Amino acid sequence: MYLNLIQIAESFGVSESVVTDWVRKEGMPHVHDRGRILFERSQVMEWAAKHGLAAHTGFLSEPAPAQADTLALGPLLRRGGIWRDVLQTDLPQICDRIVGRLPGLPGPVQNMLVQRMCAPGGVNIAPVGSGFALPHPAMRVSLGEDCALVALILLKTPFTKADPPDGIPITRMLFFISPTPRLHVNMLGLLAKGITSGALQNLDAEMDDEAIFKVVEKGADIHKGLPR
Repeated sequence: MYLNLIQIAESFGVSESVVTDWVRKEGMPHVHDRGRILFERSQVMEWAAKHGLAAHTGFLSEPAPAQADTLALGPLLRRGGIWRDVLQTDLPQICDRIVGRLPGLPGPVQNMLVQRMCAPGGVNIAPVGSGFALPHPAMRVSLGEDCALVALILLKTPFTKADPPDGIPITRMLFFISPTPRLHVNMLGLLAKGITSGALQNLDAEMDDEAIFKVVEKGADIHKGLPR
């Protein structure tokens, strides 16, 4: 679904000139069509989530599936786990092990997901600031409503393959897997919002696992009010 410049500006409650500045200076995804600038809805939502922006009107919204409100962070993190002292070179193997924690995922599907994640470009790394990045599978598939998780990866040394937007070295990652393509952007926005709002910024290696789980569970309602 493509939107025009006016619809995007109205969605974010800004002027058209602000949107054109986002295109020129911030890399907002767009295409040119016969002299017009058009925006693909899902790409804009993903870009907005990375930049901590929220839409104010319905042009960027869509009906939410019934399970959207059940994606509380606490249970998802307990499923994905906390991984400490991870080296950058070990991230593919760690992601492989995290995928193995998805409940009820058939072996062939799990193998396919791991193979695609290990391929070049198979995992997107979204730096969001405050020392965090959000890795997630580039391939979006429907795994079923129970097949979702979040894993906290605490790196031993800073991640060097992505530039942090605020200059703070990336040492913490929240790796997530969405149960459906439709919920992928919701989860990306939920986690990015949690970090930029400060609700998740205190997660670090000095805390024990249970303390981390409690912080995440306390901030689990940050998804309320996110654009669907």
